[in-house]
Amino acid sequence: MSGGGGPPLAAVTGGTGFLGRHVVQALARGGWRLRLLARRPDASPAPPAEAEVVPGDLDDPAALRRLVEGARAVVHVAGLTKALRASDFMAVNRDGGARLAAAAGAGVARGARLVLVSSQAAREPRLSPYAASKRAGEEAAVSALGGRVPWVVLRPPVIYGPGDREGLALLRLARAPVVPVPRAPEPRLAMVHAADAAAAVAALCREGAPFGARFEITDGRHEGHAWRDILRLVAGLAGHERPPRFLPVPDAALLAAGAAADAWAAATGRASLFGRGKAREFLHRNWGSAPERQPPPDVWAPRIDLESGLRETLAWWRADAGGASAPVGGG
Repeated sequence: MSGGGGPPLAAVTGGTGFLGRHVVQALARGGWRLRLLARRPDASPAPPAEAEVVPGDLDDPAALRRLVEGARAVVHVAGLTKALRASDFMAVNRDGGARLAAAAGAGVARGARLVLVSSQAAREPRLSPYAASKRAGEEAAVSALGGRVPWVVLRPPVIYGPGDREGLALLRLARAPVVPVPRAPEPRLAMVHAADAAAAVAALCREGAPFGARFEITDGRHEGHAWRDILRLVAGLAGHERPPRFLPVPDAALLAAGAAADAWAAATGRASLFGRGKAREFLHRNWGSAPERQPPPDVWAPRIDLESGLRETLAWWRADAGGASAPVGGG
């Protein structure tokens, strides 16, 4: 890290979100001084006491300049995962990232770098508006930097761990009496625990870490986990008396369910994580990775296997998320 003048400064967007809180903790353990962008500081989970908070969002160039001023690392975690319109995804995931990168290119400390947390979905941008916006965000940010600041893109797969409220949907699905699943071939999903993903971010902030590259990260099973195996594991850890009963359905049925979810979201004005785009991502089938797509092993390696990580996550769901131990109802 830095060679004098006190701890180096890391500027972080999305630091009060699910992954962002893990990233902030990892950076703090690594000796970084923290400055966080917070859209609504009073409504967000409390940041660490030692962190400086800059009120504002990705639409606010002045706040972004204050955020990155003098930073040795700029970590962009903030992003939109559900939206009513494709333009909403682009406004945040593409345009917001470009504005942050432009600010970084003009105001960071000498020798700084930008670590952009994207998504494995960016590998297949044609599948969904979300995936397209994440790929566009990578390209827009790199372009906005104009070669002034070294950059690295991190593409995590499914992230889970303590703090993951969206993951409760997986628990409810695993405990349902009948679970619709795609027909063969079975989807394979790469997974990574949030603490491991955060450790990868922190590792790529260090001096000497690689840059100018796009890396994927996974747990130790780079090829991914079979969808039914994930559901069986969750059900078993949750103490379900019987393993899930799977009902194979055609792809068209899952796409229709996604379209219905989109229609309901449009009618209610409430965006949903699941929709036709997410169904298309899921039906891509193979979200595995490969060792050569990961960061070099001397820079980062995963430490948490899926069973241990899900057991920890389940304990958090029961203790903190609420409702995880209640019987799963119909509908």
